[in-house]
Amino acid sequence: MADPARRLAENVAGDFFVDGTCIDCDACRQIAPTTFRDHGDQSSVYRQPTTEDETRRALMALVACPTGSIGTARHHDTRIGVDSFPNLITENIYFCGFTAEASFGAWSYLVVRPAEQGGNLLVDSPRFTAPLVKKIEALGGIRTIFLTHRDDIADHDKYAAKFGAERIMHAADGAARHGVEHVIEGEAEQRSGDDLTLIPTPGHTRGHMVLLYRDKFLFTDDHLAWSPSKQTLIAFRDVNWYSWPEQTRSMIKLLRHRFEWVLPGHGRIHSDSAEAMHAHLARCVESMKKTP
Repeated sequence: MADPARRLAENVAGDFFVDGTCIDCDACRQIAPTTFRDHGDQSSVYRQPTTEDETRRALMALVACPTGSIGTARHHDTRIGVDSFPNLITENIYFCGFTAEASFGAWSYLVVRPAEQGGNLLVDSPRFTAPLVKKIEALGGIRTIFLTHRDDIADHDKYAAKFGAERIMHAADGAARHGVEHVIEGEAEQRSGDDLTLIPTPGHTRGHMVLLYRDKFLFTDDHLAWSPSKQTLIAFRDVNWYSWPEQTRSMIKLLRHRFEWVLPGHGRIHSDSAEAMHAHLARCVESMKKTP
């Protein structure tokens, strides 16, 4: 729980606040952008919720916060936030919420698919928490867990054990060490069923991968995201742990694919026509080539 004694001075007066344990993961700003802002190296409340929906979004941010850094001065029924997850993004794609500190607040996603199409798919891992587990059970459980890279695996082992799910991860990011059942090697793309393309994208880490679903939804984790300020797709140079030239080369590989959605672990979600997304990606590649 957030500590009122550590309430950040940047918060406006009122009910909701962020304390000094904030790790600046950006989750609250994405979930409730009318309430939370980035004031530098942390988040704070710049405007108190005034409507029922704004309060609900703020409570979603509170329960999703990986470090428990969001608090309130008065009592709220936090079940309002808890019961909002998994949160539907579009069609059959859900944001899991309950981000994990071990993953620096990275987002994970649930793709709900019929059993004959491979069953439900978890992309990266949220915290293992009873309310979320029950909701996922009600949606059909988890058949497969796709782990993009070593940074955002969180409680993957608990979800795999609970649902008997098979995990997919690249060997270069320690898949065998984590007990992963389906280990990917090399840089060749692989098809899984009729709707999944597994694409190794080394750069952020040696074994980073992205997942393309139905040639429409691209789950990118730390490889690619939307920038609201630049209004285009970007890569994160400052958190490139392995090789910027390799990440640039991996980005060029994506130019041969069509997609309409980018769903990252960090950074903003964005959707547009396949043609527009391709143009944004091409601009991103050119910018990366010019960045040392």
